Amino acid sequence: MITCSLTYVIDPYKVDDFETYAKAWIHLVNKLGGTHHGYWFPHEGANNIAYCHFSFPSLAAYEDYRERMAADAECQAAYAFAEKTRCIISYERSFTRPVLEGASPQELGLV
Repeated sequence: MITCSLTYVIDPYKVDDFETYAKAWIHLVNKLGGTHHGYWFPHEGANNIAYCHFSFPSLAAYEDYRERMAADAECQAAYAFAEKTRCIISYERSFTRPVLEGASPQELGLV
């Protein structure tokens, strides 16, 4: 599994617009075969930073999603909405792989 993590700098006066955009992308990623883990909005601290995480079974599956996304009318409408409202100032994208199962220190040979 590969997880795409995004850190957004958003316009703090357009959080409602960004939430509309976020809800659309949760639907769209899931529709196109990914698993969306949600968006995290500012609450305490910085009022202009938000996060998003979604996963695909592999990097190849993510690349397939990117190709299909580019041709999808709903995806293009979501991008156009963000552009029109200017709710996103910038973003950074990174890819990680999760570790989802734990093991005791004994099982790991630590003790």
